[in-house]
Amino acid sequence: MNPVKRILGHIYFFYGVLLFLVTMVLFALIPAGIALLFREPVRARIVHPTYRIWMGIFLPLVFIRVRRKGKALFEKGQNYVVVVNHNSFVDIPVSMPWVPGPNKTLAKIELSRIPLFGIIYKAGSILLDRKKESSRKESFIEMQKTLKQDALHLTLYPEGTRNKTNAPLLPFYDGAFITAIRAQKPIIAGLLFNTRKILPGKPMLWALPACIDIHFIKAYSTQGLSLRQKDELKDQVRADMEAYYLQHNKN
Repeated sequence: MNPVKRILGHIYFFYGVLLFLVTMVLFALIPAGIALLFREPVRARIVHPTYRIWMGIFLPLVFIRVRRKGKALFEKGQNYVVVVNHNSFVDIPVSMPWVPGPNKTLAKIELSRIPLFGIIYKAGSILLDRKKESSRKESFIEMQKTLKQDALHLTLYPEGTRNKTNAPLLPFYDGAFITAIRAQKPIIAGLLFNTRKILPGKPMLWALPACIDIHFIKAYSTQGLSLRQKDELKDQVRADMEAYYLQHNKN
């Protein structure tokens, strides 16, 4: 990387962090704190438009545009388990606001302990402590409760962690598919493009603006499926997502 690009990327990173914090305090912190006073689905109905407004202000200020494709897959009155690939820290604050309709995600409990940001994080998430088996069980119960309300989508990242490899996708965990089958809720597969380009991880404290594309590509019914068929469903969704990613990724 040439020195000029490296320096500009570091400057842009700190500019972005500063604006993230400022816009968070101005546009998201108070509504998220208010949302925590309510139960679902009211909480998510407060949080979702708040995050959309926040990101709608923040992203243009850091010269990032979001383009969405496939919104028509979401049928009115139906809630879904939305599975999305995971390449960057950018993914969650971008994908949740652009999923059509209020939604929650499963998130690591560690980030909820960050001052101020933790309030926003808690308001939109089902928290998971991966070190505790009891927390894993509780998270499954909470995800089922979320879907049974028929008013909220569940946005999950089946790779389980950020994909730092050159492969299109990491192997998928079972959780999203077990959750969808148990609740008999359909799955919608989504793909994020270019988030790793914005925040690649290396060099450290370095970023560049880019246009983010979110494509919702296909819906999958789980009606009548049993847990014995979770692997077949998981493999089909992953294969479709990988094929689409390879076809449309321009990196």
